[in-house]
Amino acid sequence: MSGRINDMRSKLTNELTKLNNNRDWSHITKQIGMFAYTGLTPDQVQAATDKYHIYMTLDGRISVAGLNDKNVEYVARSFNEVTK
Repeated sequence: MSGRINDMRSKLTNELTKLNNNRDWSHITKQIGMFAYTGLTPDQVQAATDKYHIYMTLDGRISVAGLNDKNVEYVARSFNEVTK
């Protein structure tokens, strides 16, 4: 399972990089375990929830285990939008 989680970490970071988001998202791939801190602020988390139905804790922690090939691009686009 940890291989798939690491793959999703990489895919999320790569998708965010493709979107030319000027934030450094490399911390996502440096973390370990089923969860990752995104670095989103509570206001950005709330916007991601309200506008895109992406759910995470208010400190920006997401379940990497909840990412898959079908939703990782959507999550990246959503993060990109709320961090503009």
